[in-house]
Amino acid sequence: MNKQSAICRYFKILFFVFWVCIISIHLSFAQTKDLNFYIEYAKQNSPLLKDLQSQILANKLDSIRLRASIGPQVGANSTGTYAPVIRGYGYDDALSNGKTFNALVTVNKAILGRGNINNQFNSITLSTDSVTNTIRISRQDLQKSIVAQYITAFASQQQLDFNTEVYHLLKDEEGVLKKLTQNNVYKQAEYLTFFVSLQQQELLAKQSRITYINDIGTLNYLSGITDTAIIKLAPPVIDLKAYADLSNSVFAAKYTLDSLRLVNNRKQIDFNYKPKAGVYADAGYNSSFINQPYKNFGTSFGFTVSVPIYDGHQRKLQYNKINLAELTRLAYRDFFHKQHQQQIFQLSRQLKETEALNQQINEQIRFTKNLVEVNNKLLPTGDIRISDYIIAINNYLNAQNLLRQTSINRLQLINELNYWNQ
Repeated sequence: MNKQSAICRYFKILFFVFWVCIISIHLSFAQTKDLNFYIEYAKQNSPLLKDLQSQILANKLDSIRLRASIGPQVGANSTGTYAPVIRGYGYDDALSNGKTFNALVTVNKAILGRGNINNQFNSITLSTDSVTNTIRISRQDLQKSIVAQYITAFASQQQLDFNTEVYHLLKDEEGVLKKLTQNNVYKQAEYLTFFVSLQQQELLAKQSRITYINDIGTLNYLSGITDTAIIKLAPPVIDLKAYADLSNSVFAAKYTLDSLRLVNNRKQIDFNYKPKAGVYADAGYNSSFINQPYKNFGTSFGFTVSVPIYDGHQRKLQYNKINLAELTRLAYRDFFHKQHQQQIFQLSRQLKETEALNQQINEQIRFTKNLVEVNNKLLPTGDIRISDYIIAINNYLNAQNLLRQTSINRLQLINELNYWNQ
């Protein structure tokens, strides 16, 4: 009997060593990706960021088009008319000239003040700055969502590894307990209680694998990656950034740019109500064919001036609209400042409490682990009940899960704080 037991134990050890080798080879060849890979991939694939970049290029084209519109505008046009008089009926020749024809090349040049020109260029610049700031905010939003999902997927990976490790640990103990039960060291009911716990742990490991696969799929979906391979995630390295002054943040820049845009719009209204002047010149052929039409080649030039006098107080109404927009901007800005302060305070307090809780959980894990190790020594001799052994293992599992959960919560809080501190 002892010889058979020794042979069985030998084969179990051999199988265990073989299994460890297979797992080690699998892990060595498993593809590992880190957080930066997903962040950069998501930024490259984001259609929103590409759209915003296209808007910046479009603004550059608008600036070139505006510069071209300031210079002389050259055009060619031709008209011809014929007003026949039939049996004395027809247009008065003194008015219609009977028939006319012209073919002219015209040059027009609007005379704009330097301030008006600069204000129009400034409008395009502000639009570009606004889009640039939107890109920065969009990148922060994208990075925040990717980091949050990466942390979630990494937590699922840790949970899977831990549940699998515990299952194999219990599986090894199951063989020992089975022999002890056959030798009447433990009752059959106690062995069955342990076996049920083993089955529950196996189901928990399988469920953890499903959760991990789903979280990895969500991470790939957010990053724009079409890949169904099961990979290993590197531990996320997320450092808490120093608190940044709100006045220098990308969020505050939005309200500053909105203010500058309203000021620019007010200036443009003023320029629109100033006198406008322009010069023109044309050259070509213009004839009524009445007197020596072959000599009707020539040129003309002149100027235009327009002065607004009265338009029903539309200028004042436009001012009122800008004033309302400014009041709205201030309301949004003040409310955001209050929200930002509250958010930073709340997240900082949660982070501090979470770190303190981590220390307490580590102490709990140390005690529960020592208890499991003691019970492992008492188990072969039958000096401990199976139910007490299972309780000790469950306490250790619960402490480990709580530590993992609080550690993940800590990373999520740092991610949130870094987002608002940009």
